[in-house]
Amino acid sequence: MSTATIQTIDTPDGAFTIVADENGRVLASGWTSDPEAALTRIAPRLRPASVAQGETDAAAAARAYYDGDLSAIESVEVAQGGTAMQLAGWKALRGITPGAPLSYAEFAAALGQPSAVRAAASICARNAPALFVPCHRVLRSDGSLGGFAWGLEVKRSLLAREAA
Repeated sequence: MSTATIQTIDTPDGAFTIVADENGRVLASGWTSDPEAALTRIAPRLRPASVAQGETDAAAAARAYYDGDLSAIESVEVAQGGTAMQLAGWKALRGITPGAPLSYAEFAAALGQPSAVRAAASICARNAPALFVPCHRVLRSDGSLGGFAWGLEVKRSLLAREAA
């Protein structure tokens, strides 16, 4: 088993914790200062044996994103474990243009599964490297926010930043 690096940075939306594997790929991230809250989101087969405080390359991308470079998060490598549909969904989330969110129904259709709206929502809910796989860019069909693991205020803030 491996040792992951964990880093918490300050953002306008609060503390943001990143867990990266030994290759620098983000395993999990989210708006919390609690390492356990981030670690529990990692798929069991990818969960590191140990973690150590340190610097992650992803932190620079997150800071650049918050400084206005919305594309900075796109080049950050992530590692996720899931079903074929989940992996396809997480890849598709990375292709959603900032400022142009999709509805869960549109996201399901983009996956070639237009009737799988609940599955599309589940893909978002199980996304561990939040921000770097921008699940916050998916909304309910009526335009309301829906859910977000890190709170609706964070989701609202991210979407407002990207719409500007």
